[in-house]
Amino acid sequence: MEKEKFLAFLDTIRGQRVFVQTHNFPDPDAIGSGFGLVKLLAHFGIDSELVFVGQIDRLNTKKMTDLCHISISSFDELETPMAENDPVICVDSQKFGGNIKDLPGDEVACIDHHPLVDSGECFRYLDVRKAGSCSTLIAEYFKELGVEPDQDAATALLYGLKMDTMHFTRGVTFKDIEIYEYLFSRASVENITDLEQNNMEYSDLKAYGAAIENIEIFGKVGFAGIPFACPDARIATVADFILSLDEVNVAVLYTRRKDGYKFSVRSNTAEVDAGKLVAEALKGVGNGGGHSFMAGGFLPDSSVAAFGVNSDSRIRELFLSVISGNGVE
Repeated sequence: MEKEKFLAFLDTIRGQRVFVQTHNFPDPDAIGSGFGLVKLLAHFGIDSELVFVGQIDRLNTKKMTDLCHISISSFDELETPMAENDPVICVDSQKFGGNIKDLPGDEVACIDHHPLVDSGECFRYLDVRKAGSCSTLIAEYFKELGVEPDQDAATALLYGLKMDTMHFTRGVTFKDIEIYEYLFSRASVENITDLEQNNMEYSDLKAYGAAIENIEIFGKVGFAGIPFACPDARIATVADFILSLDEVNVAVLYTRRKDGYKFSVRSNTAEVDAGKLVAEALKGVGNGGGHSFMAGGFLPDSSVAAFGVNSDSRIRELFLSVISGNGVE
């Protein structure tokens, strides 16, 4: 991070009503990094509100907000509406990333660990760097600025880091390992343990069951469609489950929504970049993107209708044609 640049940016938002916005349907990393940033801003005398669009739909994420005393509001439930000139800081997301709603406020900054999707010229402050989690970047701000995070912030950041790296098995960098050591002595290990136990609900089992019943494997690519609506967090965990099969190194999971199909894509092979795969497969008919190992996308109903009655077959063709076109079987 660039300390002087960040501190100078803070002077431009001081005294205003500041919002920290996560991506839609936030996961533990989005909430952990957003909460951490709210705490950091408070240290510098800047009050801010953590907001999101959608819902918090994963049991362990709901438990996280309780155990770490996290105040987070749905945009639709704000007591005082957001004004057009209210500064908005995007965390674990980018204004044009496809998984964040454009709110009325003024997006003035972005801190994210996903690949840059735009020039970033719209932001006064931009910090987009590769890391296993956005929580890693926010924790680094505390460390580099010499600000001590309280136990709640350290716990939320540590949990976000662990979950987004799938317990240090996915997308890990040396920075993540360094930050883990920094956070561990400051976090509540008891709360971390509690968060990692009893974190599945009955509705999760229905999604797993549907995916198991519908999975088809072509080469090393596993496809599974869930015929009912599932929250983003749930299809992400089921996609990870499909990827755990020995016969699969690329998982494409999708769920039916009222306005189209929501995708979660995973890859554990260097030959297939998940972000590029979903972006290219849905180009012209939908949108998508993300990391090389995990990504998401959306196919609107207007495109689904054009696929005819056998939409599952057409979806497979879109993804397999991209993979085969890259010389991967």
